[in-house]
Amino acid sequence: MSYNKVVPALVKSSYDNIKRICLSHGRFRSTVASTQRDEVEGGKEKQVDECTVVKAVQADLITQSKNTTEAQTQKIEIDFDNTHEAYKSKDNIELLRSLLVFKLCTFDFLVDKNKELMDLSKKVFGQRLFERLMKMTFYGQFVAGEDHNSIKPLIHKNQAFGVGSVLDYIVSVIPSVDHREKKYKAHRQFGDRRGGVVSARTYFYADEAKCDNQMETFLNCIKASGGASVDGFSAIKMTALGRPQFLLQFSAVLVKWRRFFNLLAAQQGKSGMDALEQKLELEQLKESLTQLGVGNKDDIENWFTGEKLGPSGTIDLLDWNSLINDRTSISNLLVIPNVETGQLEPLLRKFTVEEEKQMKRMLQRVDVLAKHAVDNGVRLMVDAEQTYFQPAISRLTLEMQRIFNREKPIIFNTYQCYLKEAYDNVSVDMELSRREGWYFGAKLVRGAYMYQERSRAEEIGYEDPINPDYEATNRMYHKCLEFVLEEINHNRKANVMVASHNEDTVKFTLEKMNQMGLSPTENKVYFGQLLGMCDQISFPLGQAGFPVYKYVPYGPVNEVIPYLSRRALENRGFMKGSQRERSLLWKELKRRLLNGQILYKPVY
Repeated sequence: MSYNKVVPALVKSSYDNIKRICLSHGRFRSTVASTQRDEVEGGKEKQVDECTVVKAVQADLITQSKNTTEAQTQKIEIDFDNTHEAYKSKDNIELLRSLLVFKLCTFDFLVDKNKELMDLSKKVFGQRLFERLMKMTFYGQFVAGEDHNSIKPLIHKNQAFGVGSVLDYIVSVIPSVDHREKKYKAHRQFGDRRGGVVSARTYFYADEAKCDNQMETFLNCIKASGGASVDGFSAIKMTALGRPQFLLQFSAVLVKWRRFFNLLAAQQGKSGMDALEQKLELEQLKESLTQLGVGNKDDIENWFTGEKLGPSGTIDLLDWNSLINDRTSISNLLVIPNVETGQLEPLLRKFTVEEEKQMKRMLQRVDVLAKHAVDNGVRLMVDAEQTYFQPAISRLTLEMQRIFNREKPIIFNTYQCYLKEAYDNVSVDMELSRREGWYFGAKLVRGAYMYQERSRAEEIGYEDPINPDYEATNRMYHKCLEFVLEEINHNRKANVMVASHNEDTVKFTLEKMNQMGLSPTENKVYFGQLLGMCDQISFPLGQAGFPVYKYVPYGPVNEVIPYLSRRALENRGFMKGSQRERSLLWKELKRRLLNGQILYKPVY
């Protein structure tokens, strides 16, 4: 079914018809990239691009599919202490700027008052001089340029040194000023979703025209990404494309449905298990639903008939979720127990005519962006957002993946591993991709909204969704990452971006790839860091042949001030936790001075 037929299906009549989608299975082909492989001649090691940052070790490559024979590849180890390779793309002025900016980010007063200080500087120096100062410091460090033309030199330079781009147009925004679960209610104190957010831009709903303008911005970003590189990414945010109230309401529906499943699983003694391990006995499930008064016996019997449900005698979470996709009678009539009050209440409510129009426009914008990405040869990265929006965002992203990822990974969803439910989210979506035969695309991040999420949970009174500490988040990240790598190892239809500034996580990934025989030339495992941060990770990886990308924000100076403010906050914590990047920068500067490279210029 084409996507232009799916969109009307998602918005027909009322909210309860969302996701009535049937997709036929097709034939699929591999998308292994044809980048150059390193060679081993006569059993002796051969350097990769004559680069001492890489050590090549002979190893067996695990078979790529059932129909392929064993091949040979090289085990690759990266030296992240080799400053010559890490900073060969930077001149000395750029190294000095990095040192200055990172040092400034360690001073609490400057970071805490950065917005006020920037406003004062603008008044004292005037707009033109202020912009020049910003471009010499923070703007120049973290932002690529003002528009898609001005960023091209940086993108091409990074490409020459093996690093791709995820383009991300930054805009400044102004905040706009029922009866659902607490977490999914609008809350005045958290109307400005930027509070406590240190590494993500935030959009606010003004009107439909504003959403159309933001879609045009994303379209231009996709076009710029397609024109700047062969295999680029472009990032989008769902909250920029429609009224967030729709995402709140849709998220509430999805979470209610999931919690109802958990309640039924607990009745069968299967609580506390991983999501996909909870398999409900069908006959016992029917009895429970009848006893709860959810529907009459005949209706419930009809829900569990058909090709997808019932033959195995058990129902898992994916089977359960398919009910809300395909069973109109459930969507229209179902009442479920409120897990807090025990009272029966409707799963869904009717949308007003205006809400239906807004929802339809949002889905149409998503459709336009996905098609534009395909037409321009660009992969689309859907950013994660706050947990009270995320169930709906993930579900809409999943629907795009089911349609556009049939032959290769075009749409990537983002999973925040500081969430307690991160592994369940990854494993459930992965299993759906297996059953339906499309390419799974994931970006793994630790998360950008921790302080805001915890504050909101405490204020409104629901369970904190965040892992208890950084170590728990690391364990969750590695658990999700290893799960996806295992899937890549088994069928080569999963793809993952390891979006991390943590060197230990990158080394963990490389170790697992070596153990599994996953070659970087297959372009199944990508790495990602923010522009201006952790070049000692990005560039050695790129020069060793790994697909690595910088998140490249761009936009006018005044428009990106909120982004720069948040970047200063993030760097304060990042740089206080480690002196490593500054010490490596100093090491490279000293090396160049001792070698007489005072006027060093990158050659590419």
